[in-house]
Amino acid sequence: MKVRVTFPGEGCTVGVTDGEEMNEFCEKLISLAARLRIDLSEEKAIRLYKYYLMLIEKNRVMNLTAITEEDEVILKHFIDSLSIAYCIDPAVFTGKDGHPGPKMIDIGTGAGFPGLVLKIVFPDIQMTLFDSLKKRLNFLDEVISCLGIEGVSTLHGRAEDFGHDQKYREKYDFAVSRAVANMATLSEYCLPFVRKDGCFMAYKTADCEGEISSAENAIRKLGAEVENIYHFTLPESDIGRSLIVLRKNHLTDKKYPRKAGTPSKDPLK
Repeated sequence: MKVRVTFPGEGCTVGVTDGEEMNEFCEKLISLAARLRIDLSEEKAIRLYKYYLMLIEKNRVMNLTAITEEDEVILKHFIDSLSIAYCIDPAVFTGKDGHPGPKMIDIGTGAGFPGLVLKIVFPDIQMTLFDSLKKRLNFLDEVISCLGIEGVSTLHGRAEDFGHDQKYREKYDFAVSRAVANMATLSEYCLPFVRKDGCFMAYKTADCEGEISSAENAIRKLGAEVENIYHFTLPESDIGRSLIVLRKNHLTDKKYPRKAGTPSKDPLK
């Protein structure tokens, strides 16, 4: 039987789906998440399914993702986003003794990967979704409202500008990014947001050693060092991935990030 999926927020109704299709989606997602040491509840899996429906529907009118086939969205967006569990114990993302979870910012979040997926699965995270394109953030605001997600905000602008704003500079425990940029550029975008002793984690393809080697001096200039590099394949696939963990040992020099456009045109050396 086909049913229309409804959401908690007023007027948030999207997509016609089949109960059996939803169950299959959730079962696969839960099974793959278990391979990452994540015990994904049915409730969270259903929420991710609703997110998937909204993504596919909105993608018909604006370019959010080239990946739209159900199994590929599960693996290449949702599970890939959750692969952070390969290098960070998921317990770190849970608040303790009545305190909220860690503060995290996703730089260049796009359609919400990995930030919104991490927030749905680890709801104690205090998440900021940052992007330079307002249309993407409008979509994410719609998803957040429709799914009734609390403790997440969207931020529109350029990292080169907000990296100097004292409201955001060196205020986050974690920064994450799946953005397509070389490590020197990406580090200049992201590390200014990370507090001393915090981490920046970059999602990369399997072959990233040369890129990291050429960026090590830039990373040191920004107050961090490469703590670890994790290489793995996404579960039940041959897709090679890497997670690069940078530990911030010192405050970032106030001259970084440089003015808008410079980090991409002239990466630090």
